[in-house]
Amino acid sequence: MSNKRRLWQIFGPVLCAAVLLLVIFLLPWERTFSQGAIYQAANSQTTTIFKGSLMKQDAYKDGYVPFYGSSELSRLDPLHPSVIAQKYHRNYRPFLLGGPGSQSLAHFLEMQSTPEQLKDKKAVVIVSPQWFTKRGQNPDAFALYYSPLQACNFLLGIKKDTPTNRYAAKRFLQMPEVKGVIRQGMKRVADGQKLTGFQRFYLENQRRILNNEDKFFSTFQLRDRIKKINDRAKLLPATYSVKALNKVASEQAAINTNSNNFGINNRFFKKRLNKRLLAKLKDSQRHFNYTKSVEYSDFELMLHQFAKQHTNVLFIIPPINEKWSNYTGLSQKMYQKAVSKIKYQLASQGFDNVTDLSKRGGEQYFMEDTIHIGWRGWVAVDQAVKPFMAQADIPRNYNIHNYFYSRKWQKKPYQISLTNENPLKSNSKESLKGK
Repeated sequence: MSNKRRLWQIFGPVLCAAVLLLVIFLLPWERTFSQGAIYQAANSQTTTIFKGSLMKQDAYKDGYVPFYGSSELSRLDPLHPSVIAQKYHRNYRPFLLGGPGSQSLAHFLEMQSTPEQLKDKKAVVIVSPQWFTKRGQNPDAFALYYSPLQACNFLLGIKKDTPTNRYAAKRFLQMPEVKGVIRQGMKRVADGQKLTGFQRFYLENQRRILNNEDKFFSTFQLRDRIKKINDRAKLLPATYSVKALNKVASEQAAINTNSNNFGINNRFFKKRLNKRLLAKLKDSQRHFNYTKSVEYSDFELMLHQFAKQHTNVLFIIPPINEKWSNYTGLSQKMYQKAVSKIKYQLASQGFDNVTDLSKRGGEQYFMEDTIHIGWRGWVAVDQAVKPFMAQADIPRNYNIHNYFYSRKWQKKPYQISLTNENPLKSNSKESLKGK
């Protein structure tokens, strides 16, 4: 037997399989999902769903509403938005997007998967001032949520050079997870240049492969939380009532926070705050400052995308557990300055659906742990969500300002007055100097 024939017998099947697999992933495929699978995906909070497209696109067409946030969405107590929507047969279902470490930059990239499906629709954003640290999005956390598919969508969707595209590309380049031809494309966009012919060809084919992978594998490893939602729903009153919900919330919170004086969930306290760590955290947050951060400009990327889609958005600003902030020395005055800055950025551009809960961290059973909304907090959230969802879906127009991408805005240190100061007047033409 010749050497060529032997080599073909060894490597031929592997080569044929690779070619066949490549052809399969390059061909266009159609797939539909059952309502049960979509409902499971909407509550799974897996990174596979976050990074994908098709499940979310089908869900939004079917009346699901994206709830963007981070780890607070993971805490499925009986008053969680998903539980309330299921119990009272709301005409919407939350699609939970985000988890520990997800912030504005990761959410902006994720939003590249559903621009058409959210056009003239609704969305809810739980925007946490704790995101607004000096450096903003943690690169390691970003890596968990990074989607090459959505990066391809971003690059291939660019029609012209804009401050938004340049700023976004520069931020993505600061994330080590962005690699290869995608990284090369980001460099060109950051410099205000168009993609090369080769880059566009490569990215279009990569997107086709990644879309097919999403269609084949999006239902794999879904976290099934439906039983937990149904079990939690059984604890709620048969008829919707804010008073009755608050009663259930207080009862559940009393049972689950009786091991400590901070009003923190017993399991969280036992697992995360042992005596040694608790002693170290005393006055440990005295120098925290959320008023100066690159996150303000990352947040602007989300606002730009919502404006582009004419999406009607409800923003919810949560508080910090007041007993905890007193213990760690976190300044409530500083926190309110950060909240004021966020609210100014929203209001000045026409985002007027804002529910500010930031001063309610001292209310009993409002928080579940140190920084996350809990039992009575979710009841307060629903009092904003319920009337918001009852509004008709109408296109919203916003007045987006490039000023919010500037270093000047990121570093603006003081409380903004919504009536006495308008930095946009003197900075309306400011773009991305120094970025």
